[in-house]
Amino acid sequence: MDTLLDVRGIHKSFPGVHALKGVGFSVQEGEVHALVGENGAGKSTLIKILSGVHAPDEGELRFMGEHISWHAPREAQNAGIAVIHQELSLAPHLSVAENIFLGHEPTRGPFLQRKAMRAEAKRILESLHTSIDVERQVATLTTGEQQLVEIAKSLARDVRVLAMDEPTSSLSTGETEVLFRLIEDLRDHGVGVIYISHRLEEVFRVADTVSILRDGAFVGGGPLREFDRKRIVRLMVGRNVDTIFPREAPPPGPVALKVSGLSREGALHDVSFQVRTGEILGLSGLVGSGRSETARCLFGLDPFQEGRISVQGRQVAIRKPADALHHGLVLIPEDRKRQGLFLNRAVDTNITLLQLIERRFGGFFINRSAQRQEAEQLADRLNVRYADLSQEISSLSGGNQQKVVIAKGLSVTPTILILDEPTRGIDIGAKAEIHELMNRLTHRGMAIIMISSELPEILGMSDRIVVMRQGTVAGEFAGEETAGESVMWVAAGGETNAGD
Repeated sequence: MDTLLDVRGIHKSFPGVHALKGVGFSVQEGEVHALVGENGAGKSTLIKILSGVHAPDEGELRFMGEHISWHAPREAQNAGIAVIHQELSLAPHLSVAENIFLGHEPTRGPFLQRKAMRAEAKRILESLHTSIDVERQVATLTTGEQQLVEIAKSLARDVRVLAMDEPTSSLSTGETEVLFRLIEDLRDHGVGVIYISHRLEEVFRVADTVSILRDGAFVGGGPLREFDRKRIVRLMVGRNVDTIFPREAPPPGPVALKVSGLSREGALHDVSFQVRTGEILGLSGLVGSGRSETARCLFGLDPFQEGRISVQGRQVAIRKPADALHHGLVLIPEDRKRQGLFLNRAVDTNITLLQLIERRFGGFFINRSAQRQEAEQLADRLNVRYADLSQEISSLSGGNQQKVVIAKGLSVTPTILILDEPTRGIDIGAKAEIHELMNRLTHRGMAIIMISSELPEILGMSDRIVVMRQGTVAGEFAGEETAGESVMWVAAGGETNAGD
């Protein structure tokens, strides 16, 4: 196989951070090369250099045997290097065809050839085994369909190297399988694929080779058959991680939250469960089962027509988030970037946002010193890695952003914490830290409701599991006694006793 991309001794520094320290690896024709490492290891910086967003301080890039030095992302795209980021770069109000050819639309003289554009877009999508209508507005597509459109954009430019950053983080199981088949097709056609994921089971499913980064440096790599999961994790974090799910449950206390007959038109029907102090209740179910909708109702984001919520044995009325905060409930939302953070604001402002709402720092006049002190204490408590509290939150890695969202929730000392996908899209080290934090919080008497699409996380961290299906509770299991097959059986439509 010919070498498509050769990365040699790349260094890159930003103020206060040496992001890449002499990194090197290569991608062969028809190869899927996994790039793994903790958040902050340098993966995203490296991809931005490959795609022309950043220029390296030192080192060399060679593409198809020639030295390259991009000055803009368009140069990399035109050469045949494409990147699909976690945050898709589609224009939501344009059609599928217009997005696929955005920036290089087929023309005849000054006139746009719309018919030809639609026909070619349809051909490309059919090669991806999808029948998405090319005239549909992108905003109406599912996340999985939008990801296929992103890939179609790359194929429209005759891509030779395609980098995918956490491509399955928002996909259903079915959409993930479609993506894996597509990757196999790309490999068969000689495309080099760089696959970035924290889900090592996916890496072993699709990759041929692996490169492992830690703290901006290359620490190991080679044919994937020479590695097992434990070895990769040890190289990623620089230590042995014996267990990612270190649940150490305290004796459960009294009922902290009781939900009875919760119903919301078109979303939830007669949802009932309870969680005790010191307990982690796992909410499991397939995408669209009603897990997140339940959390939004409990936190006052969505109204519900029927049902009762009781906190510490007393029925409460929660009509807006301020009511939930008043009664000690905090929600850590599923999408940290859209729902949990102000990306253009400082780290300390994000951490103390809920406290600012409660006017804890001097009423109408903010005591900045007290605010920064509180933010620093919470950041240290959660081991958030940052250069300065005043830096924009967008400059932090995904794992550290997630820790900031959790720190914000803990800043108002809740008694009931709802975590919606708390470890989605973060590395193994950060995941283990968040799980250990959950242990500590429950030992201090907090009740936790954890929503997760990762079955090992649900099984490993939950004391009890409530399975939801089509907006209602379909079954309940004791966490440590539960087999994954039982949970999935009920989530997929089987009867509770049929999977035993």
